[in-house]
Amino acid sequence: MTESPHYDVIVIGTGAGGGTLAHRLAPTGHRVLLLERGGYLPRERDNWDSTAVFVKGKYRAPEFWYDKYGNTFPPEVNYYVGGNTKFYGAALFRLRPQDFGILRHHDGESPAWPLSYEDLEPYYTQAEHLYLVHGRHGEDPTEGVVSGQYLHPPVEHEPRIQQLSDDLEKQGLHPFHLPIGVNLSQDRDGRATHSSVCIRCDRVDGFPCLVRGKSDAQVICVEPALEHPNVDLITNARVTRLETDPTGRTVTTVVAELDDGTQARFSSHLVAVACGAVNTAALLLASAGDRHPDGLANGSGVVGRHYMRHNNLALMAVSKEPNDTRFQKTLALHDWYLGADDWEYPLGGIQMLGKSDAEQIHGEAPRWAGAVTPDMPFEVLAHHAVDFWLCGEDLPDPGNRVTLDRDGAIHLALDEKNNITGLNRLRHKLQSMLGRLGMHEHHLLPHSIYLHKGMPIGATAHQAGTVRFGNDPTSSALDANCKAHELDNLYVVDTSFFPSIGAVNPSLTAMANALRVGDHMTERLRG
Repeated sequence: MTESPHYDVIVIGTGAGGGTLAHRLAPTGHRVLLLERGGYLPRERDNWDSTAVFVKGKYRAPEFWYDKYGNTFPPEVNYYVGGNTKFYGAALFRLRPQDFGILRHHDGESPAWPLSYEDLEPYYTQAEHLYLVHGRHGEDPTEGVVSGQYLHPPVEHEPRIQQLSDDLEKQGLHPFHLPIGVNLSQDRDGRATHSSVCIRCDRVDGFPCLVRGKSDAQVICVEPALEHPNVDLITNARVTRLETDPTGRTVTTVVAELDDGTQARFSSHLVAVACGAVNTAALLLASAGDRHPDGLANGSGVVGRHYMRHNNLALMAVSKEPNDTRFQKTLALHDWYLGADDWEYPLGGIQMLGKSDAEQIHGEAPRWAGAVTPDMPFEVLAHHAVDFWLCGEDLPDPGNRVTLDRDGAIHLALDEKNNITGLNRLRHKLQSMLGRLGMHEHHLLPHSIYLHKGMPIGATAHQAGTVRFGNDPTSSALDANCKAHELDNLYVVDTSFFPSIGAVNPSLTAMANALRVGDHMTERLRG
């Protein structure tokens, strides 16, 4: 058993929430301990190999969860310093202002947040600057008011994507440059600078970046935080339980299993959990005790419930002209985000995916048999591929939940057809335009290699909602500052706190909120 010195803050997890929080706290001088379940992701050739990353899932955690029927599945989770941001596409969108209020959908209601877009807006700007987001505010007609322009200009479209943007504008639509967190340069040691273009920026979406050109939490936040002498990091430390004092009001001990098989116990004034929506809920449930028999912070019964993960479609169109684009992830379209002329409910957003290559398409070959013309080999198909990501809102449902069995194994119940009508209409909108966008009209193929080989429940990259915040302790686990209602020193700073998920990638909102909570914690520690 290892006992550690007392810290001011323990942060469990080093991804978008935990890593950003540590970065915010590091300059304050308060003692901060980062606990990361995994180690550092190795920098190796397979970082950029499609077969290794997508087909074989080399870097995915070697674990299995259970669905509501008791069947096992491999979740799309990665345990490394930087968390899932090591593999995210770095598409860093703000939620729309309407996403913070009640929003009516075809299949139900998206609930309001206990804060407004205006409350989070200054932190959105700070997060965009911190994570080197390239974009141009003012192009997307659905975005809210902004207090500061992006510090970096948008990544310009390559010729085929510029033509796609022009063709969309001819249809009366409003395509815009996708806001993306990348450092488009490198120095002689492979570390990001601001001087020269990254040699392989086509390997961003879903790949770890070998040359550190992607704005992930390790590169942007954790490593700079560790330059401060008051910040410590322990890797390969899987937190298994949080213990409280006899009153149940204060977390006194963080218990972790280390890679050598020993157990370590850590203490601090404040504790912030950022393990990802599923693992954060699992940790709180596993921390049940006499004062919290249903799990820590779970007097309302919502911990583990209301799991959300977006309704997504990864689709590949076939361009009539070759698509020589290297970095395709530069365009997005939100014209139908909140509704359409023929549909009063939100549909969602469209953005570009990373460019398909022959290895990925070969991985899809068994599913696509007969779907493409015989005279178009897969290598040629890859040269003509144009890849889209369609994102619709998944509504919070208390039946979509995380539970633990007697052995501590994770069970994830999910209704995979929750609020999918809008997404299907969004797909129809795109498919109906293919001919006018220079594509073969009958080829819009499901690219399920991005969706965990056709198993939607395993596609957990956008997980959220299992420890929701709110003003009412009977219907939420956290207050507006993301502190547990029932505990004086426990916070949650990953996407678990979301009461709704909107229809854009959740990472920037987690980062902005971590900065906001970091300011709140700093004020507490000063007191």
